[in-house]
Amino acid sequence: MPILDARARLVLKHPGRFVLRTLRHFRANQGLLLAGAVAYYALLSIVPMLILMVIALSHVIEPDSLLATLSRYLEWLLPGQSRALVGELGNFLANRGVIGWVLLVSMIFFSSLAFTVLENAMSVIFVHRVAIRRRHFLVSAVLPYCYIVVLSAGLLLVTVVSGSLQAIGEHHVELLGHDWSLDRLSRALLYLFGLAGEILLLMSIYLVMPVGRLSLRHALIGAVTAALLWEVSRRVLVWYFATLSQVSVVYGSLTTAIVVLLSLEIAATLLLLGAQVIAEFERSGAEATAQAEAESFHT
Repeated sequence: MPILDARARLVLKHPGRFVLRTLRHFRANQGLLLAGAVAYYALLSIVPMLILMVIALSHVIEPDSLLATLSRYLEWLLPGQSRALVGELGNFLANRGVIGWVLLVSMIFFSSLAFTVLENAMSVIFVHRVAIRRRHFLVSAVLPYCYIVVLSAGLLLVTVVSGSLQAIGEHHVELLGHDWSLDRLSRALLYLFGLAGEILLLMSIYLVMPVGRLSLRHALIGAVTAALLWEVSRRVLVWYFATLSQVSVVYGSLTTAIVVLLSLEIAATLLLLGAQVIAEFERSGAEATAQAEAESFHT
């Protein structure tokens, strides 16, 4: 705890220096190039992964509710493009009887690509951990599929809770002679639930993907940083695509793919930047320890 306090004091004492060092190391690690690779493979992976999740969960929960929940929360990741993606998922779900073993194996393979590339990107940022300890290749091979199962369980939970929160919005409360709708409360709870889910998802990535054991507090710091930056970014994206963007004029029928790729690249950049914040915080701990040892030596 004293080391953690010294680390926090060191960062709070020089926040500008910490930010600049984080950005400098992020650039040195080719963060934008890594984010581009993660975004590209995420674009290849997201549809097969969602198809697998929707097909599996459609046996447990009503497909329309499942797709409505996906549409709502995919909007957080792909501003303005969730409807098109969910429409394709709905078509695939309606024709799921034609899925053969070859297609199923292909979807399982492609759905894991983004996780593999993300793990490699994390190993570049947390190079100080990789140098000390390496992950067994079997763990790396199984990890993406375990994560898909966890995401499917999370989607099931989100669907159930979102349905309950939407049901609250249909009710009214009579207070002091006035009829108050709970619609605003329902929307606020849905937003907060989505934000909390986003932070938890980012925390899980930071806890699982890097080699070695990461502090829960460090994962929370990185997750909150990335989530807040993404909240600002996605609102800017929504405004830009609604007012200034001429991407449909330039790219025509490729517009959806281009916009999705751009959104994924920005999200991947912020995800890796959050990881860089954690890495710098860990290095600040080593720096604080060395400074404390030097002070004790002089005294």
